[in-house]
Amino acid sequence: MAEAAGYEVVGEIEQIREPHPRFHVGSGKARELADLASKLNVDKIIFGNELKPVQAYNLAKLTGVEVIDRFQLILEIFMRHASTKEAKLQIDLARLRYELAHAKEKVRLAKMGEQPGFLGLGKYEVDVYYETIQRQINTIQKKLKRIRRTRELHRRRRRKIGLPSISLAGYTNSGKSTLFNSLTDECVKVDSGPFTTLSTTTRLIRLSGRRILITDTVGFIDNLPLTLIEAFRSTLEETIFSDLILLVVDISDPEVEIERKISCCLDTIQQIGAGSIPTITVLNKIDLVKPEDLEVKIENLKWIMTDFVAISALHKINLESLKMKIEKYLGNYVRSMLRIPIRSESMNLLSWIFENASVRKVTYEGSAFNVLFESPPQIAEKIRSRVIELGGTFRQC
Repeated sequence: MAEAAGYEVVGEIEQIREPHPRFHVGSGKARELADLASKLNVDKIIFGNELKPVQAYNLAKLTGVEVIDRFQLILEIFMRHASTKEAKLQIDLARLRYELAHAKEKVRLAKMGEQPGFLGLGKYEVDVYYETIQRQINTIQKKLKRIRRTRELHRRRRRKIGLPSISLAGYTNSGKSTLFNSLTDECVKVDSGPFTTLSTTTRLIRLSGRRILITDTVGFIDNLPLTLIEAFRSTLEETIFSDLILLVVDISDPEVEIERKISCCLDTIQQIGAGSIPTITVLNKIDLVKPEDLEVKIENLKWIMTDFVAISALHKINLESLKMKIEKYLGNYVRSMLRIPIRSESMNLLSWIFENASVRKVTYEGSAFNVLFESPPQIAEKIRSRVIELGGTFRQC
């Protein structure tokens, strides 16, 4: 993750023990860290755990280098990849909520003296600092509320039309965006680092003539801080309202890693309220695994996976098998036949049917035409009502 944030990792230190109240690591290990930072002339020290403000303060004072924790590192990665207004607002919201939770302690420590990277709080009083952050949070929440209202309107319109929707979910860097591009012929940004996708992208695809919406979403990660889950809830809501989830898994990882990542994804899906939605596990990157190793991995991982299919999104291997599984889950289409006299109103209806249903056949007989089509039940009912109004006949096959 450090490399994804633009850092070059020049040294590592690990210690297994209960957190020390002063330095998080033991005092001896903290001095060892200070010596290593001085020797390597580092610009920043990153902790894989969450630090309390006093621990970050003490470490920075001891080492003479800015010290950040895992949460702050994830925020930096998010900031590098945020490209939409909503994503930037959500990141600011998460950062400010983090600051608000630590406001009193940081003000107290800031008054004790300057230290590297310690926010430059100067002589801010606690209440002034706290109120400033709260005002900024309120402003961002109002802006996000307007964006969410627009998204909800789009979602209602899609439900009204009756288009089924699919969400791509999975651990960060599992290949969701590559699969999205392969299914939609789009070119959304793809990168080998984590959190390349921070905002949703939805496109219309056709499977066997059926119109389906597919959405690329933000990737999951172990122990994603609650503050970040809350900040990105509006983005993750696209998964909640989908008809099917494609859970993308990097099958080239070691088995232990795959188990850990699948468990993390399933826990997150449950946490956001999408646990009851049908899920297909998409084992991606099979081009990086020997066939015999792939068989062993699949056999050993069956206990944790739902219905699955093995593919390579990059090389479009087995995409047809995936599409067949998708059709099976979204198979609630009904087949209908209509006959209607030819006039301007009926031609307008025919155009609407082509846009909102899967037309299988159109034939013309004298002054009328016949249409065989497939659609969701609610779309078929709308068409039936309009056909009857125009003096035609309608039946389901």
